[in-house]
Amino acid sequence: MVGSDERTAEPGSPLRLMAVHAHPDDESSKGAATMAKYVAEGAEVMVVTCTGGEAGSILNPAMDRPEVLANMSEIRREEMARAAKILGVRHHWLGFVDSGLPEGDPLPPLPEGSFGTVPLEEPVRELVRVIREFRPHVVLTYDENGGYPHPDHIRCHEVSVAAFDAAAEPDRFPEAGEPWQALKLYYLHGFSRARMQKFHDALLTAGLESPYAEWLEKWDPDRADVMERVTTQIECADYFPVRDEALKAHATQIDPNSRWFAVPLEIQREVWPTEEYELVRALVDSTLPEDDLFAGVREKVTT
Repeated sequence: MVGSDERTAEPGSPLRLMAVHAHPDDESSKGAATMAKYVAEGAEVMVVTCTGGEAGSILNPAMDRPEVLANMSEIRREEMARAAKILGVRHHWLGFVDSGLPEGDPLPPLPEGSFGTVPLEEPVRELVRVIREFRPHVVLTYDENGGYPHPDHIRCHEVSVAAFDAAAEPDRFPEAGEPWQALKLYYLHGFSRARMQKFHDALLTAGLESPYAEWLEKWDPDRADVMERVTTQIECADYFPVRDEALKAHATQIDPNSRWFAVPLEIQREVWPTEEYELVRALVDSTLPEDDLFAGVREKVTT
């Protein structure tokens, strides 16, 4: 492993977590309560956003105004700054351009120069630079499907995995700083059918309307549930309100009347009080299943 014990296990060193996301708002819809929990416990957390979200549509009818659409880039940067402040995380823009979500049959090509089209080495180099500067012990990113098949999410996965390895190799991007070996790599997954079914059932039991009926009916029965891959569940229900406030900070993307907020917090806390991850790389000993992203890391870093 590159990186001496002094660099990865300095007594009293704060635990450091990095989450790499494709667009602003992804950090608030995927693992936000986990990040808020670790910040509250004294860890240093950084969100890296690969693109500016420039190609995103306005998904909140209240924000669908010409002056908003004309300034999407600036507004999404402001939204991201508010969300980062709410979550208590540091934030870094990787600096690439949103590819947009292509539609049509056949799909049109991605815009030239967008994140999904630039040579892989370019964003890998930039992420390696940030990893070596921040020196995370744990890195979070999407699975190989991107959580869902948006080209920027898939590219985010490719970049994150490549940078996790390259950051530790002295002969890779020597101009990007001193090598650093992160100790664990986790994947975030897309929607779980099991989780959706539990929320659906709980809403009906409580006499409330469920927005999930049609979604569940159309779910491919042959599609494996992401829970089959989950190794790690983080109890973080106390931080669901923080997550929700961070989501609402992305006002162009999040409608406060949408299904994001359909399940009352008390039902969420009772039915599904965790966020889920898959451990895919570990350079420390940790017994599965886990309830802590820093399992096996704490002993090296804090003792």
